[in-house]
Amino acid sequence: MREKHFLIIAASIGSGHIKAAEAVGDALKTKYPDAQIQTEDFTMWRISWATAFMKACYLFMLRFIPNLYELMYRFTGGKAGGLSVQSLISAFTARDIAALVKKHRPEAVICTHPFPAGAASWRKKRHPDEFLYSTVITDYSVHQMWIYPNVDCYFVAREEMKTDLIAAGLPAEKIFVTGIPVISKFHCEEDREALLESLGLSSERKTVLLMGGGLGIGGLDAALHTLEQMADPIQMLVVAGKNKELKLRAEQLAQSSRHTILVWGYSPRVREFMAIADFIITKPGALTISEALASELPMLLHDPIPGPETENAVYIARKGAAIWANTEEKLSDAIEELLSSEETLAAMRARAREMKKPYAARDIAEHFAEAYERFSAEGSR
Repeated sequence: MREKHFLIIAASIGSGHIKAAEAVGDALKTKYPDAQIQTEDFTMWRISWATAFMKACYLFMLRFIPNLYELMYRFTGGKAGGLSVQSLISAFTARDIAALVKKHRPEAVICTHPFPAGAASWRKKRHPDEFLYSTVITDYSVHQMWIYPNVDCYFVAREEMKTDLIAAGLPAEKIFVTGIPVISKFHCEEDREALLESLGLSSERKTVLLMGGGLGIGGLDAALHTLEQMADPIQMLVVAGKNKELKLRAEQLAQSSRHTILVWGYSPRVREFMAIADFIITKPGALTISEALASELPMLLHDPIPGPETENAVYIARKGAAIWANTEEKLSDAIEELLSSEETLAAMRARAREMKKPYAARDIAEHFAEAYERFSAEGSR
């Protein structure tokens, strides 16, 4: 019998889509220990020049003309605009998905970003029995660019998203509310006191985690400036991601600050940092939010990437697990409140505890397995 082959296709536009793919891959490996599970980044030039070019344009817009990106997000959010762009992307990436399928010969394809999702949908429409096709939506809202008619399984973060997909004409029985997948480290408890000691930090001081996401963006300079003005000594953990300039500025501030500031670029220790921190200041990326919820960590959300991250921030703030500071004045007020009010922090931790879905990857693997067994049985008839 041929080994099972599963292909997970992500996109390194930020780190969240890749992290989600890794979490799903690990869960599938637990479910199918003997399966061959391959993850590909659809934005690599060698895989898809079209999506690599779109990634470069996206990063350019975020840095220099973010308002243009927001306009494009709104345009493609409508059915007419979204469908036209979806069709264009699918046409340009049809050969790329065909090459991946030919290379890996998967029985199942799972996508964690809308660009490869469109390509896989195009392929599935023309070869319906070739592979089981699933999509993991890695946001807290549904955008038109995620919606395709040829998906066998959708995995979404919350019940309202299932309602939106049903309203768009997708079958309810193919949509599963699992949460956004996070890696297994977030299932486990951490020894906060031991972690603080390992970093030379004190349990008597407030500890603030600042993260700019995988791209290292998210207005952390304003947060650092506000925190530096605080009279009582605090501890800051700064994760700058790929932003070397931010990392350098934070390191320079650490040399003269009255507070304790520890700085990293990229770090695999985010779960530990979240276990240590009293709250996090970050842009509202969906994976970071999901990790913070799993860690029961209060969030101060600030300076989102226009579009989906704004929607993420509004949703989580309305649920009470975060404060959404969309101006520098609100950011300063929120920082002061979180540093001074244990009641506020406790209430936010309680809401995060109610909302968290740390086993989303495992639940995705369970639903996937059921669909895969049905798909395989139908194919053998």
